[in-house]
Amino acid sequence: MSGVKKLRSDLNRSTNVVYQAHHVSRSKRGQVVGTRGGFRGCTIWLTGLSGAGKTTISFALEEYLVSHAIPCYSLDGDNIRHGLNKNLGFSAEDREENIRRVAEVAKLFADAGLVCITRFTGIDSEYERPEAPELVLKTGELTVNECLHQVLELLRDQNIVPSEIMEEVNELFVPENKLKLAMADANTLPTISITKLDLQWVQVLAEGWASPLKGFMREREFLQVVHFGNLLDDGAINLSVPIVLPVSTETMQKLDGSAAVALEYQGSRVAILRNPEFYVHRKEERCARQWGTTCPQHPYIKMVMEGGDWLVGGDLEVLERIKWNDGLDQYRLTPQELKQRFKDMKADAVFAFQLRNPVHNGHALLMHDTKCCLLERGYKNPVLLLHPLGGWTKDDDVPLDWRMKQHAAVLEEGILDPANTIVAIFPSPMMYAGPTEVQWHCRARMIAGANFYIVGRDPAGIPHPETKQDLYDPTHGGKVLTMAPGLTSVEIIPFRVAAYNKTKKAMDFYDKERHAEFEFISGTKMRNLARSGANPPDGFMALKAWKVLVQYYTSLQKDQ
Repeated sequence: MSGVKKLRSDLNRSTNVVYQAHHVSRSKRGQVVGTRGGFRGCTIWLTGLSGAGKTTISFALEEYLVSHAIPCYSLDGDNIRHGLNKNLGFSAEDREENIRRVAEVAKLFADAGLVCITRFTGIDSEYERPEAPELVLKTGELTVNECLHQVLELLRDQNIVPSEIMEEVNELFVPENKLKLAMADANTLPTISITKLDLQWVQVLAEGWASPLKGFMREREFLQVVHFGNLLDDGAINLSVPIVLPVSTETMQKLDGSAAVALEYQGSRVAILRNPEFYVHRKEERCARQWGTTCPQHPYIKMVMEGGDWLVGGDLEVLERIKWNDGLDQYRLTPQELKQRFKDMKADAVFAFQLRNPVHNGHALLMHDTKCCLLERGYKNPVLLLHPLGGWTKDDDVPLDWRMKQHAAVLEEGILDPANTIVAIFPSPMMYAGPTEVQWHCRARMIAGANFYIVGRDPAGIPHPETKQDLYDPTHGGKVLTMAPGLTSVEIIPFRVAAYNKTKKAMDFYDKERHAEFEFISGTKMRNLARSGANPPDGFMALKAWKVLVQYYTSLQKDQ
């Protein structure tokens, strides 16, 4: 302020008002405000000339913090004048009172544990540059995201926000300048021989899909995940499936107490596991909690039951990027690479579609409808992430290489727009764990930069191996996603049931009032048509894409 100014003289002041101390401390309040824990209350006061970008940065910061489970509220000067300050004008005295009231409200918000953002042209009626600002944002030279990052760095340095909300993708690759030393170290260490399935999980961890995990889960992390579906050591971070490394009793007895071990796949050392921690693999309990069943005929449960009786967790250092040399590695984009692709495409919204099956026109209808909805909401360039699962799948699923050929044919025929679609492979194995697993699928895409996620019917579901009925309610996956903690930066797009409209000769959203017009073409019927070389009804699937499926099922018959 340019000088001490006289406050309103007409305010009646009481002489018997005493400040009352709260019974709840800031520390205690911080434990229950938000899901990350810890007291984070503060005021961020943005000041600058009109048109400097204060409102834009304020709302962007508010959105970012709230999406990362940091309670935050932006006090807008115009909004305040519609309520608390509606009786104030724009005289020098009223401007000062306006600022005083806002400052008091901001103080209360901060004391309650919220990050409070205020923005005003100046502290005074005439703009005066602050004498010692904590941060100067050059909004004329930097993008909104660059300015946002600078504010977040300040908040991190002040211990207001945790560092991992800025380091969203935690890759576990050894840095290039330390690789030679790490490889030499790995060659001297005792080894654990891992399976192809284990290596797929190494890839998932190394590329950062399971951030903030630093390696295979230790017992504390494992217990948090199987009991709460969250990592809890820095607030609640959604992670619904255990990512673990099973080993035999013999391996545990040989290596327990080692400072580090090397992970070896087909004779090559691929990673170092530092400070390994061995603990009992309680298989039946794990399966009951993760799958809701212990049926030994379930394909993934079968592998769990046949696997090691111990689990080993530890910090992972992956020596080199995992390559499968199957002609598809160019599609295996990491979360960091996908984020860069979205940025290069100038995407202002990214909607992800997870699938492990061929794409038919019903899927395409849902993706197209999502794009139209986003355009109607004001987005200019929404981009589709078509993201087939590329890890282990059960034997009767269409293999990845054939699925990728089929997806390419869908794009060639223009069923999906190639200009606004990225096709990439998600490296995770498939666990067929229904609503529990679908949270993992969603969060991994969130890590990669998707802010909209399309959830289908019976996601990650499977028929019960014994009863042949749905193991999970087909609607529960979508319902669970809308309630799941820690998925606040992604919006769930619910699946609308599509069926073949016999009148339109096209896939259409099902209308029960016109039930007679629709035909539901099951996966079994689709497979039987493809095996026989027959064509499906016109409009069910792009012709080139259908021919790929026919070729696949024909190749199976030749092999048999």
